[in-house]
Amino acid sequence: MGKIKKILVPLDGSKNSLKALDTAISLAKDSDADITALHIIRFPIQFSNKIKKQHKKLAEKIMTLASRTAKKSKVSLTPIIRFDGYVGDQIVKYAHLHKFALIVIGSRGPNPIAEMFLGSVANYVLNKSKIPVLLVK
Repeated sequence: MGKIKKILVPLDGSKNSLKALDTAISLAKDSDADITALHIIRFPIQFSNKIKKQHKKLAEKIMTLASRTAKKSKVSLTPIIRFDGYVGDQIVKYAHLHKFALIVIGSRGPNPIAEMFLGSVANYVLNKSKIPVLLVK
């Protein structure tokens, strides 16, 4: 695969996504790679402005935590928050468009019902991405 220079880490604030960030940081330190943390917010039309603001605030909190974590490890991290679209599809499109060498993704998101299964977003990314995907449990 060669030396990894660009790593994409989708973050949703779940325990598994934060483990994925830690893994990406370790890989980045070993290969002097840059990390991009990506959070996708999907707003159904019926969401009120109040709920939308809450989601944006949560996304900003997640990215602040990610930036602090990377900074402590002296790793370059660029936080990106995007809106709309199916989350899995947006991750794959973003990764391909920006020519990432690797996607590091948590196996499950924050939905407690999905705890028994591989997350639908992680499954989508794993099956649709043409670049390597590291799944973190």
